[in-house]
Amino acid sequence: MSAEPRSEKPPKPAKPARPAGRFRRMIERLSTSQEELHSAELQEDAEAAGCTRICDCHDRQIVKVTGTLRTVTLRPRAGVPALEAELFDGSAALDVVWLGRRSIVGIEPGRRMIASGRISMSHGRRVLFNPKYELRPLGQEH
Repeated sequence: MSAEPRSEKPPKPAKPARPAGRFRRMIERLSTSQEELHSAELQEDAEAAGCTRICDCHDRQIVKVTGTLRTVTLRPRAGVPALEAELFDGSAALDVVWLGRRSIVGIEPGRRMIASGRISMSHGRRVLFNPKYELRPLGQEH
């Protein structure tokens, strides 16, 4: 052990004061991207509906999730038609797959829905096969 005195760290500069209240929220809204605002709105919607956030879903867990359909595609699986949609809730995305279906009325990009079933993992992505689902009315804000 050496007898040299330790050098003291210089004090940290004081943080600038943040605007308070309504003004701060307005500044944050203006500086936040549209995508971040949409994600926050979707997460609030999921919480209000009593649903599990997709990022908190684990393999083999029975869940109820809600979000917006980002993509809808027809992708055959093992020679059987399969309608596949990506559901996004602001925290993460999962694939919703209806086996044996070529189309479902109302399942389209931009539509909000609630889906429930057992999560499985496929190629590192969360998948919900043949879920029970409820389409949210178009134009519904909350």
